[in-house]
Amino acid sequence: MASRTRHHGPATTTARDGSPRRRLPMRLLLPMLLLVALVAMLMLRGYVHSEILADHRIQPEAATGKVPEKILDGGPVIDTRSGRTTSLKVPDHRLVLTFDDGPDPTWTPKVLDVLKEHHAHAVFFVTGTMTSRYPELVKRMVDEGHEVGLHTFNHPDLSYQSKSRIDWELSQNQLALAGAAGIRSSLFRPPYSSFADAMDDKSWPVTEYIGTKGYLTVVNNTDSEDWQKPGVDEIISNATPRDGKGAIVLMHDSGGDRHQTVEALDRFLPEMQEKGYRFDNLTEALDAPSALTPVAGVDLWKGRAWVFLVRASDDITGVMAVALAVIGATVIGRFVLMLLLSGAHARRVRRKDFSWGPPVTEPVSVLVPAYNEAKCIENTVRSLMASEHPIEVIVVDDGSSDGTARIVEAMGLPNVRVVRQLNAGKPAALNRGLANASHDIVVMMDGDTVFEPATVRELVQPFGDPKVGAVAGNAKVGNRDSMIGAWQHIEYVMGFNLDRRMYDLLRCMPTIPGAVGAFRRSALERVGGMSDDTLAEDTDITMAMHRDGWRVVYAENARAWTEAPETVQQLWSQRYRWSYGTMQAIWKHRRALVEKGPSGRFGRVGLPLVAMFMVVAPLLAPLIDIFLIYGVVFGPTQKTIVAWLGVLAVQAVCAAYAFRLDRERMTHLISLPLQQILYRQLMYVVLLQSWITALTGGRLRWQKLRRTGVVEAPGGPVPSQRTRSSDRRPVA
Repeated sequence: MASRTRHHGPATTTARDGSPRRRLPMRLLLPMLLLVALVAMLMLRGYVHSEILADHRIQPEAATGKVPEKILDGGPVIDTRSGRTTSLKVPDHRLVLTFDDGPDPTWTPKVLDVLKEHHAHAVFFVTGTMTSRYPELVKRMVDEGHEVGLHTFNHPDLSYQSKSRIDWELSQNQLALAGAAGIRSSLFRPPYSSFADAMDDKSWPVTEYIGTKGYLTVVNNTDSEDWQKPGVDEIISNATPRDGKGAIVLMHDSGGDRHQTVEALDRFLPEMQEKGYRFDNLTEALDAPSALTPVAGVDLWKGRAWVFLVRASDDITGVMAVALAVIGATVIGRFVLMLLLSGAHARRVRRKDFSWGPPVTEPVSVLVPAYNEAKCIENTVRSLMASEHPIEVIVVDDGSSDGTARIVEAMGLPNVRVVRQLNAGKPAALNRGLANASHDIVVMMDGDTVFEPATVRELVQPFGDPKVGAVAGNAKVGNRDSMIGAWQHIEYVMGFNLDRRMYDLLRCMPTIPGAVGAFRRSALERVGGMSDDTLAEDTDITMAMHRDGWRVVYAENARAWTEAPETVQQLWSQRYRWSYGTMQAIWKHRRALVEKGPSGRFGRVGLPLVAMFMVVAPLLAPLIDIFLIYGVVFGPTQKTIVAWLGVLAVQAVCAAYAFRLDRERMTHLISLPLQQILYRQLMYVVLLQSWITALTGGRLRWQKLRRTGVVEAPGGPVPSQRTRSSDRRPVA
């Protein structure tokens, strides 16, 4: 950026020894915290929902030598609390229906409806994951008089787990119960358990340990086998005890299609009630105190916080998924549109019969606003001296303190003038140069940019069409040897120049780059010249041109080589200003949305495209990478990677096509995958920071980038002086 740039330095505090101590600015901290929060919400959802993290190993049958005989021959309720080793049976004509693996949003409500209709109670052994996701169903169970038991958090076979893992499974299950219904339970059913006589030397130590934690272990002695979906009649037959005996019946309200269970239950309950059976909770059947106790205080609030976070993670992830679908469709649509229109633009320009009008041969004025460009200005001016088109050069020194003006004056070049002014900013410098210009066509460039000999000639030819008021040139990254330079090179060729071809045909070019652009002087004067209302004066003036009825086009062969930022901090400063300035320009010209004529056309076509592709889409683009991480960690891993590679392939095709149109070497595209992962995150945080600045009413100042002066036009440094003939014939 050629004009003076003012900079908000990083916030500092003073250490005890008096030295300054840097601290993270709030506007940088907030976007980072938001990004971390979104990732945390996504990870929480994956943790609660995903089956990838669950341990599905099932212990094979083992010896039973360590299991007491009275347990193997006893009832389905096993009590190992306080050193006891006893078992209990359900009295005759009492049935305790138990449902495992829920709650399920589809089948649990149906089961509860049937139980309520027939005035029956049951015990639901719920997992922590399902309770966290559907807490309202657990609360309904408790409110309607049913008992709830623990079935672990993630449903692992506990015989494979350590004591610390068992403790964690129980505590997380209780945390979910507290958050869902404000209770804790002393009932526990081990995953993959069956009858008491199936207890073996692997599962018995777990049962003993569970008892030391205050839990009753509840297995079953009547298995409906509803999980096999054998048919309603078979489920009823399996669930019916013999000879009036009491029983604990195993059923399921989750884990798949349970319509047979619901139908069987609706027949089973009244049939057994007619035979004198009662359907009780476990503690009711055993004539014991309730297994559920209220939770209060810190434990209650911890549970509620957990359920709230899980619910929030579901809601946020749902919104993110919709946003990802929108951004995916938008990105793909944009790529298709760019490919079609860019190809049409290239074919139009390369047609032998294509012409903007009569060749433009008259001299033009080149304005070079410069603030502290001592390292670059000589290369810039000498590149202009090699121009194939007659020009005058006006270097406007905007209060430089490094001798920029003296360097230009010492060169002693013909048709080069230096205009000095106190520092007033780039728009003021350009307006000062415009006031001193001698010609009707004005070319504007930055003080860190070099032109090729043909650049000015190619840039001004579209003015052969009297409807053209401004022309955007092809800005290219000159310092592309570093990784960050290569990434910007890809961005310039693909994201900027391919876009400009599309916008040219749509007649809604959003920005004439400050590095290489040309204007009809009368058009500039009609819109009031360059404005300092925004930080993106190039975008602002381009939109003003559209609204005034002028056509703005793209000259792809008018190449300019500019020095891109070489550090993340410099890139951050530049893009922060660009994105914030673009938002300002969109807001400034918002009335174009409702106006008539050329202004209305730009407002209803150009502004939405600019807002979508330059403000909204980049803000949502990181969702692609966030969901990539989510899919890799929580699954489906293979499909996620294939989908991400598919998106990358589409981008690679567009990038390769853009490089081909610009006649660039494809080798730089090697870094495209890394650019998509890292560079996109940086642009996201920058854009989000700009949003925060805009929404909080903050004011962003100009930020000066440090230049090195290493950029030269292809072919090496330009000659120290070049004589131009005034009758050189330009090529149309």
